Amino acid sequence: MARNFPTVKINEKAEKTVRAGHPWVYEDDVTEVNGILCDGSLADVLSPKGKYLGTGFYNSASKIRIRIVSQNTNDRFDESFWRRRISYALDYRKTVMGDDFGCSRLVFGEADGLPGLTVDLFDSVIVSQVACLGTEKVKDIIYDALWEELSARGITPTAIYERNELALRDKEGLERYKGFYRGEGDGFADITENGIKYRVDYIEGQKTGYFLDQKYNRAAISKIAKDKTVLDCFTHTGAFALNAAMGGAKRVTAVDVSADALATAATNAALNGLEDRIDFLKADVFELFTEWEAKGKGDFDFIILDPPAFTKSSATVGKAIGGYREINRKAMKLLPRGGYLATCSCSHFMTDSLFCKMLKSAAEEAHVTLKQIERRTQSPDHPIMWNVPETDYLKFYIFQIV
Repeated sequence: MARNFPTVKINEKAEKTVRAGHPWVYEDDVTEVNGILCDGSLADVLSPKGKYLGTGFYNSASKIRIRIVSQNTNDRFDESFWRRRISYALDYRKTVMGDDFGCSRLVFGEADGLPGLTVDLFDSVIVSQVACLGTEKVKDIIYDALWEELSARGITPTAIYERNELALRDKEGLERYKGFYRGEGDGFADITENGIKYRVDYIEGQKTGYFLDQKYNRAAISKIAKDKTVLDCFTHTGAFALNAAMGGAKRVTAVDVSADALATAATNAALNGLEDRIDFLKADVFELFTEWEAKGKGDFDFIILDPPAFTKSSATVGKAIGGYREINRKAMKLLPRGGYLATCSCSHFMTDSLFCKMLKSAAEEAHVTLKQIERRTQSPDHPIMWNVPETDYLKFYIFQIV
């Protein structure tokens, strides 16, 4: 097929990365441009010797100059191309999520060949975020395909809500906003995960309203919570606390610094008839642990640490490691011998090797030994692409303290 796209040549370093399957070309890697390039349009990426490497969205406003969407010279990037991408993404979720398909991440950006696009499904409500100018330009086709393909798979959508207020849009030259793209609703969706009911606030809640990536990690802690006294830190919507209570915990205390988060968590507890088994405490976890450590307080035999990302760039990883080490060390010291610890990091920049090194250091400082029970990651609706390290972000460990 004749190539009618403008071309961008890249250096040898970038060629090696692209040939290995990574879809991003950075501005410093571009060596030559031929043809008229418009931001958000498609361009062919060429090697230093002029060999075709792929086609992607170009944006002069972004440090990621090109986001490659295909390395197939036969692709035409018409409506059927984008519909196929959506169909592939939904077929994958239908397979790996099974009965959980109706409450899952439908599109995980580059992992599905749809740059910068996040789509979550909460029962009948589709919630999306777009962080790529090129994807923004074809979103009408994508949204139509989502609506129709979900209907064909037995789910009747009632609304598409856009949460496009994320800061990444600034780097793409896109305005921030949120609102209904299609349909309407009251801003809440009722979902069931691991047999537990939740009220998702997809308008005001964090990110798209609910964190789906910990779904099976929550089920994992439920299995060992029976008869335990559990402390769920950074509880947010109360998901880990609810799974612990449903798993038969003797008592659960859920801590968060946000009063709004605790109100949501309390609502979710009431939805499941668990309000009498969970205490809600408004506090800064770091300060609370420091206070308890000074008093020698240790009333819990299972602590869950699910903090927000302490680092969102490579420049702040060192500081983040200190924060992770401090909170994990304190948790280890507060637990009795034979107690249990679930701990995680949701930052891509905090790699698994760095996280493990931090945990080892924290255990040494706390004078305890970690007996590993499980090593987990994000649920499969957030697929990890081995050629795209950025898709591998969630580390989740369960230990016994001995």
